[in-house]
Amino acid sequence: MTNRDSNNDLVWLHIGAGSFHRAHQAVYLHRLRERGNDDDRRWQLALGNIRADMAPLLQALEKSEGHYTLETVTPQGQRAYETIGAIRSIVPWDAQLQSLVKTGAAPRTRVISFTVTEGGYYLDHQHLLDVQNPDLAADIDGERRTIYGAITAILQARRDGNAGGVTLLNCDNLRHNGKRFLGGLRQFLALRGHHELLEWVRHNVASPNSMVDRITPRPTEAVRRRVKDAVGLDDPCALMAESFIQWVIEDDFKAGRPALEKVGVEMVASVLPYEEAKIRILNASHSCIAWAGTLIGLDYIHEGTAREDIRRMAYDYITQDVIPCLTPSPLDLESYRDTTLARFGNPAIQDTNQRVAADGFSKIPGFIRPTISDSLARGRHPGATAVLPALFLVFLQRWKQGALPYEYQDGIFDPVAVRGMLEAADPLRAYCADPLLWGELAGSAQLESLLREGVAGVNAWLAASSTMPA
Repeated sequence: MTNRDSNNDLVWLHIGAGSFHRAHQAVYLHRLRERGNDDDRRWQLALGNIRADMAPLLQALEKSEGHYTLETVTPQGQRAYETIGAIRSIVPWDAQLQSLVKTGAAPRTRVISFTVTEGGYYLDHQHLLDVQNPDLAADIDGERRTIYGAITAILQARRDGNAGGVTLLNCDNLRHNGKRFLGGLRQFLALRGHHELLEWVRHNVASPNSMVDRITPRPTEAVRRRVKDAVGLDDPCALMAESFIQWVIEDDFKAGRPALEKVGVEMVASVLPYEEAKIRILNASHSCIAWAGTLIGLDYIHEGTAREDIRRMAYDYITQDVIPCLTPSPLDLESYRDTTLARFGNPAIQDTNQRVAADGFSKIPGFIRPTISDSLARGRHPGATAVLPALFLVFLQRWKQGALPYEYQDGIFDPVAVRGMLEAADPLRAYCADPLLWGELAGSAQLESLLREGVAGVNAWLAASSTMPA
């Protein structure tokens, strides 16, 4: 796609062409451009991807000059349609990521953001790189399969070309996401022996923490048909999201930024309270509903939310355990809880349990374990929280039996190791002993007792469920 902006414009490169970016960050940048102010319109968005899986989408976006239709729907079922035109250039994929590196290394590129899912950072419970992962190991040897390999190539080219500083903006659901990514990147550079580049990064790179939020299901043919009926366009890049949207960013940019606050982005000194509320209340309860719904044969998040028993699991987890841990907070946590559950109950979203149930091996340590740790440290009994990892263990047992209704997807899933855990003499004890899941709690009698209670409750609930699959 020909660059449609002048050479005086600045570039925001996003890596990760999935639906979430196009329904979230691109929407804010689109709205900023639509304001018509010359300074606001100076920023152009370039979109690329690390892997080949998004090549067909990138080609379709190339044909549409970066335009696509976004359908949004409220909890009351009201639909709206908008053409998003923020993407000004498409970075074609190639195996060596040469085009991506060239774009990222250009002096005009001042912000590089990315969405590669929680598992795409390959961090263990001590926030150290999992160097045993084959993709990460290949990148340490010089390839470009992961975000670390791609960003390293970009930063090396920036340094060599004297392109100046840059902001690396993590837009994934990872606690302290900017800090964690930058820590992983520094480890990666050290493992590669890039000591001069590591020193350059210290002086020329910012990596602020951020919090992103918008439920965005995978696109379906039904969305494409509704878009065609509503706007008269057969749009292969059409997608759908809920009407709710939120973006909170720590205001620490190395080489300038768009005036995102003009279009509703919350620029703050610390994202921590927003991040904790979102990860513990929204993300964890989302997984709870997905795992529970799957176990009783439901397909969609809204179906589980509509059931009093499943909704009560999520409500009690938030009310009894999370809110006490996060109080005091600048947010109204009870209102946030109620808004979250209302969003989950939106039947028009058609968000699948398969999508939300994914990546449990990242979600247990990232979303759920902190509430257990905090509660135990305060002398509280987090019985409502124990239900969530208990659901996941039963979910894994179904996976081992081949009884899940869909393929389980997990970026850091080791099927052989998990089968070994589930075939142990005491699977629950083996589950509780996993340091990647439980960190400092791994192997503790306190955790094991808590999760035995949780699993007993989940099994009792399944036995009583009238919709339990045969």
